[in-house]
Amino acid sequence: MTPERKIPERRSRKARRTRDTLAQAAFELVLDRGLRNVTVEEIAEAADVDRRTFSRYFTSKEAAALDSLRGDGDRINAALRARPAPEPPLLAYRRAVLDWLADPAAEPWHRRPRIFDLLVVAEEEPTLYAVFHHIRVDAQEDSVAIVADRLGVDPRQDIRPAVTVAAGAGALLAAQAAWVRGGRPDALPALVAEAFDALSADLLGEPRPAPERHRPTPEQHRDITSTTRITSTAEEAEGTEATS
Repeated sequence: MTPERKIPERRSRKARRTRDTLAQAAFELVLDRGLRNVTVEEIAEAADVDRRTFSRYFTSKEAAALDSLRGDGDRINAALRARPAPEPPLLAYRRAVLDWLADPAAEPWHRRPRIFDLLVVAEEEPTLYAVFHHIRVDAQEDSVAIVADRLGVDPRQDIRPAVTVAAGAGALLAAQAAWVRGGRPDALPALVAEAFDALSADLLGEPRPAPERHRPTPEQHRDITSTTRITSTAEEAEGTEATS
């Protein structure tokens, strides 16, 4: 390797370390003190850089705090690319998500320290949730391109890739919301499987008929009416005796 190539690579590694340090500082400060009690200047100070350096890497404290989640979309998409070509697109997306959740090396949310807490905060803070939404949208755009390539179609002309990803990402989002509201950090894989089961079975299958209510026969109806009249007469008589 020539010295000319070493210099850019060294700079790239340094930039990556700086970004990671800022992101970790924002992550910890937001969780320890609350989003509204943390400033960009405090994050920069905790990372031992100045305010200007922070702005080279992040547009806001929310973006810095959530930066550790950005790579998860990349991991899901890598698993999606690796799924066998004959798999139907939605099944491939489901299995890619479950592959990510089952891979300890990928550090999925339920295995990574304090990610559960971060997503709980994101549910409560609108500005944090908005940034999280943008991170998901970026990942979904890549997913659409991957599904389109699997189908051999142009996603600008064929709506199926976008529909597939919207459905799969919606199931994941529903599971994530149930996860953070349920208070059980280890329940995420089961909730994801349940969400995809609902998507592929209950929601796409035939609607289940409502249970029929038992209707009395004419003879039963007369008996009920007669009993009601007798009961009402007895109650009226008791009421008359009580007031006399």
